[in-house]
Amino acid sequence: MQDGPTSQPTGERNVASQLDARVAQSPDAPALFLPTKSGGHTAVTFAEFAHDVDRIARGLRAYGVEPGERVAVMVPPGREFFALTFALLRMGSVLVMIDPGIGLPALRTCLGEAAPTTFVGVPKAQIARRLFGWAKGSIKRVVHVGFGFGGVTLERVRRLGQSESHSGYITTHDSDPAAILFTSGSTGTPKGAVYTHGIFCTQVEWIRETYGIEPGEIDLPTFPLFALFDPALGMAAVIPRMDFSRPGRVDPRQVIEPIQRYKVTNMFGSPAVIRRVGQHVDRHGVELPSLRRVLSAGAPATPPDLDRFRRCLTGNADVHTPYGATEALPVSSIAAAEVLSELDATRRGRGICVGRTMPGIDVAIIEVTDAPIPDESAMTSVAPGTVGEITVAGPVVTREYFARPEATTAAKIKSGDQVRHRMGDLGYLDEHGRLWFCGRKSHRVMTPKGDLYTLACEGVFNGHVEVRRTALVGVGAPGQHCPVLCVELEAETPKRQWSRIEKELRELGRECPATAAIGTFLLHPSFPVDIRHNSKIFRERLAEWAAPRVQ
Repeated sequence: MQDGPTSQPTGERNVASQLDARVAQSPDAPALFLPTKSGGHTAVTFAEFAHDVDRIARGLRAYGVEPGERVAVMVPPGREFFALTFALLRMGSVLVMIDPGIGLPALRTCLGEAAPTTFVGVPKAQIARRLFGWAKGSIKRVVHVGFGFGGVTLERVRRLGQSESHSGYITTHDSDPAAILFTSGSTGTPKGAVYTHGIFCTQVEWIRETYGIEPGEIDLPTFPLFALFDPALGMAAVIPRMDFSRPGRVDPRQVIEPIQRYKVTNMFGSPAVIRRVGQHVDRHGVELPSLRRVLSAGAPATPPDLDRFRRCLTGNADVHTPYGATEALPVSSIAAAEVLSELDATRRGRGICVGRTMPGIDVAIIEVTDAPIPDESAMTSVAPGTVGEITVAGPVVTREYFARPEATTAAKIKSGDQVRHRMGDLGYLDEHGRLWFCGRKSHRVMTPKGDLYTLACEGVFNGHVEVRRTALVGVGAPGQHCPVLCVELEAETPKRQWSRIEKELRELGRECPATAAIGTFLLHPSFPVDIRHNSKIFRERLAEWAAPRVQ
């Protein structure tokens, strides 16, 4: 394996401790810009933020929260969310973070598995916890962010911290658990990936060095988990006024206005946000010259959406799309300019280029199998340029799922004293060493004549100007799948044009060997997508919808 961008120190590390350096350097610089009821934002300095983190850490220790204890946090992005997470990381407690959009049954399952002993939440989360019995067998302490009964309020925790002499902080090491982050569950039940302090620290280092992020920059994050990196990176976070569980419905003006007002230099958004904001700036001729870079992850952004958004940028600014997963991030990265330069290959069914891997990441493309692989000696690599299953090893790769030994066995391959993660994705390495993504392994369409790969096939059709996106699904039993292309049109395209568009799509399909076997095309009003990014298509649901419509 190659060395990382910087040497990876072992021993004592904690990503939250990087806040100290920023406070020492620029205590009065803004750390957070929080939305106010009047429509503006109020600033919190790094010194004020660090003081709040200290108070909360001391108060939580006084309340009885211990190092190593699992603490569930269900609080929307804001001052409390940031301060709580940094305090808990510095205390050596283990954050349990679950996207509330996964649904009530899944929430109950995930919290039951994580078995937190302390639950921190806003009133809505606390009511649901009591009503649905979330983790009722494990929770010993409750912290209310806002009003509540039983336990203590966060304000009470802060008051306890004022009089507590113990800092609440402990020394943490690379291998110490820091968090349990649950996957989105877009291809099954959400699973809790176990993060260590070493993983968090390496992620911050790689993000800083890959994208040239400097202290004093200003970020506008539209995804809460990415926002957690901002204080550690020395960036101020401008929290937009939006529903973070529905990024695809964000009002573009609530993103554009703070970028312009605070001269934001960095923005993170899912493909749904990139699309929605990009359409607005393109329609109204808006430029965003302060932005140095835009990061987009969660699913591949379409080339037209990337092209549209980057037109509002100036100079060398570009949209960058890091590739990875909750279990391993970042794996690789690519700028929109390079994605667009490979558009011809994408439209010939070769997939989407996701760039060169991070130094320190080792990628192996192996033969596709659904069976567990105990160690690397049981792997069978494929030839360069051949589509196979993507596996990765490196310092940002999680070793296990919490309380899910079967899932860990299915997804992890022993690699010496490390583990190799099976991404669940299909792709290949090209002659330049770049990684290409062709679709999820569980979504491959297995026909009698061979397998079809979703994103590779969809790229052939997504270039049609009247098509928003397509989704390839298989109807029938695996091995006997009937390939069906579901099509969602652009909003302004009249549905009465479907007959003509279908004919044009069929012609496109026949011209490409990868898609020649697709004979059924179905118009769908609006694809079901994941709650976290509003970008990953629920193909399983589309397959169920398509089944009775296939003749």
